[in-house]
Amino acid sequence: MAVLAALIAFAALLSGPYYRNWRMQRFLEETAYSAEAATRPPELIGAGIAEQAARLGVPVRNEQIRVSRSDRGLYLEARYIVRVDLLLYTVDLHFRPSAGVR
Repeated sequence: MAVLAALIAFAALLSGPYYRNWRMQRFLEETAYSAEAATRPPELIGAGIAEQAARLGVPVRNEQIRVSRSDRGLYLEARYIVRVDLLLYTVDLHFRPSAGVR
C-alpha cells in the first residue's frame, strides 16, 4: 500500500507541469496557424507567448522563445525547465513545446 501511495503522490506532483505544458502547446498551435499571427512582427508574437506563459504559470522568458518565418509559414518554439521537489529527490523536467512549419 505504501508503494502505491508513493506512486500516486509522485504522479500527482508531476501532473501539474505536464498539464501546463499541454496547454502551452495548444496555445502555440493556435497562434502558429492563426491568420493574425501571419501579419504580426515576431517581437509581438514572442511577447504574446511570454504573456500567455505567465498566465499559465509556465516559467518562460522572452529569450527562451523562438519565432521564425519561412516561405512555408510560421514556426514557434519555447524551451523551459520546471524543477519538481519530491520528498527525497529533485527532478528537472525539460519541456520544448513547438508548433508551425520550419
